[in-house]
Amino acid sequence: MAHLLVVESWVGSMSRLLPRAIREGGHEFTFLTRDLHHYLRSAPEGAAHPLLGARNVITADTNDTEALLPQVERLHAVLGFDGVLTSCDYYLPTVALTAARLGLPGPPPEAVGNACRKDATRRVLADAGVPGPRFAVHEEWSRIAAAAREIGYPLVVKPVDLCAGMFVRRVDDEEQLASCVAALAGFPVNARGQRRAPAVLLEELLDGPEVSVETVSHAGAVQVAGVTDKSVGGAPAFVETGHMFPAALPAGDAEAAEQTALGALKALGLTDGVVAHTEIKLTSAGPRVVEVNPRPAGNRITELIRHVTGVDLAAAFVDVSLGRAPDLRRTDTGLRSAAIGFLVPGTAGTLEALDAGAVRTAPDVLEVQLAEPGRQVKAAGSNNEYLGHVMAGDPDGTGARARVESLLDEVRSGLVIR
Repeated sequence: MAHLLVVESWVGSMSRLLPRAIREGGHEFTFLTRDLHHYLRSAPEGAAHPLLGARNVITADTNDTEALLPQVERLHAVLGFDGVLTSCDYYLPTVALTAARLGLPGPPPEAVGNACRKDATRRVLADAGVPGPRFAVHEEWSRIAAAAREIGYPLVVKPVDLCAGMFVRRVDDEEQLASCVAALAGFPVNARGQRRAPAVLLEELLDGPEVSVETVSHAGAVQVAGVTDKSVGGAPAFVETGHMFPAALPAGDAEAAEQTALGALKALGLTDGVVAHTEIKLTSAGPRVVEVNPRPAGNRITELIRHVTGVDLAAAFVDVSLGRAPDLRRTDTGLRSAAIGFLVPGTAGTLEALDAGAVRTAPDVLEVQLAEPGRQVKAAGSNNEYLGHVMAGDPDGTGARARVESLLDEVRSGLVIR
């Protein structure tokens, strides 16, 4: 039995999948957090959050890395950790530093830090010749505006250190750019109480569909678990509305996406102890890297892969965090594809009604999760405002996405927001 240290977590899917994978692997974990109530609030009424069922639950200021590292060293001397991990982007650099300090398995802290800062990722990949958009990074308005004119409208504005598509916007002119920059400046601290960097990242708007390449790195070798597709809505925001695994792509396009992702991971130095989710645009000029995320995919993409291949990326994440070779052998699950579609609100108000009706018992449905009436709703500007999802599979081919979209239409017919 191994003992893992889990430092914070997202409160969505992976906050449940990760404890399950740890326990199913025969291990135990200690959970370290600065705010227990963050997780208590996310649990269904009357239920305990899986993370709070850890062997030990310890509170500490996880935002103060300098003070945290000596504290974790003292804990390690008593509790004996075999690995350290997190599913939350905001704590990936802290975990990498902790693993290095304790002499535990994990990727180099510099590599993780560069992947978690979008501006640093751009610079590292550009220096290595990995294809991406033209970009610029500035803090002062005059330089931001000048760089935008040089790149050319339309373009994409991004914060360098936020997640889930927060404040990522398409802008078509300088007036829209100014509005986006002002909105970013008005959000100086993220949801975990960490002060944000004031830098603004501008990127060329890339054409073509977007996919993600899911990979597992161990002992210098990177294995591809597959390529997932993505649909996006909510313009001018970029809200992920659904995914299908495997992506319905020509073999050449899938191979090109995989090779581009592998090149990005190698350039960043993420070739050991990492389950990664690398986003790629298949542009008319070839694949371009959008982002590299050194943690398992969110939005239940890991579950799509498990339903189709039998490969459990949450379990692989546990394995590589312990320095162990992951089990990526595929099994016949009876499904050829699986897809998820999200219910994305387009208006603000109070959720009065949302009924799955016959969707829950429809053929090929794998999951249905919907918000409860009474919830306050705002028009989606990121991936944080979903009202639920439907997941379905296809035993015959790549028809899962069409199936999910049809099911979502049924759910939308019962949606009332006032």
